[in-house]
Amino acid sequence: MELFELTKALVNIESVTGHEHACAEFLRDYLGGRGFQVELQPVSRERANLLALRGTPEIVLSTHLDTVPPWFPASEDEEFIFGRGACDAKGILASQVVAAERLVSEGVGNFGLLFLVGEELTSDGAREANLHPCGTRYIINGEPTENKLATGSKGILSVLVRARGRMAHSAYPHLGESAIEKLLDVLADLRRLPLPEDPVLGPATMNIGMISGGRAVNVIPDEAHAHILIRTVNGSSELRERISRLLEGRCEYQFVRETPALRIEKLNGFESAVVAFTTDLPSLTNWGRPLMIGPGSIHWAHTERERVAKRDLLQAVDLYCRLVKELKAKGF
Repeated sequence: MELFELTKALVNIESVTGHEHACAEFLRDYLGGRGFQVELQPVSRERANLLALRGTPEIVLSTHLDTVPPWFPASEDEEFIFGRGACDAKGILASQVVAAERLVSEGVGNFGLLFLVGEELTSDGAREANLHPCGTRYIINGEPTENKLATGSKGILSVLVRARGRMAHSAYPHLGESAIEKLLDVLADLRRLPLPEDPVLGPATMNIGMISGGRAVNVIPDEAHAHILIRTVNGSSELRERISRLLEGRCEYQFVRETPALRIEKLNGFESAVVAFTTDLPSLTNWGRPLMIGPGSIHWAHTERERVAKRDLLQAVDLYCRLVKELKAKGF
């Protein structure tokens, strides 16, 4: 299947996190029909990573099967392919598959493809894959880096905060205790919390991504919660302690995800950049030395106009092939 058609076919398979199975099955059949040794690796009920091998793999090309919601189908014009996952990461999937086909046609062997579930939420697919490495020396991870080798990526510290109160009629607020007001006070203090900076990765950032609570507009709310995500730039143990001291005794809280920031080696002859997002790579430590590169801009990912330039997809195929060949030529 031609690169652009494969990209659109993958976009048109809805694979929002938790619903990746149809996409994995499509790729299992596609790659199995082209001579790859294909295995579905169970992660949870009806969800599985996909591993496709040619010989004994020394290098693996990897990205993720899942997307953020909401799903919407593919469309295109002369310059771009649009649709959920077009750049994060269905276009990358297609580029890696087409690169793999080209490598085979050129007689290159001993490499693999590793496609993972769950990257957008908890990297549960990557953590499961890390329990089953196959001896690779390098993992080339695909994320939208505008076809530049990423030399660093930020980490994640995710916190769920829950405030409790007491219901009452809103005409008599003194008889109740507003959980929402408690939560707002806590969030205001969190926003004033100084965040660390790094000379390479830049400043850590905080996003209060979700807030909910209350029963009705005329009821003093007895419960409210918020989900906060911090993009970290160094070890987060000190930051965790500061957050714990701020929240202790005021509300319930839980650290629900922690992924470290990552420094990645440079390779001569490739454009490079630092990215602010987090990937599966910190959870794939048993798959070899990490590299990260892929078509598309992160600025279009997770938006209602997600897209990827067709010229970037073509360039990515060339870059993936070039990387595999150069890493093999280095002899590791």
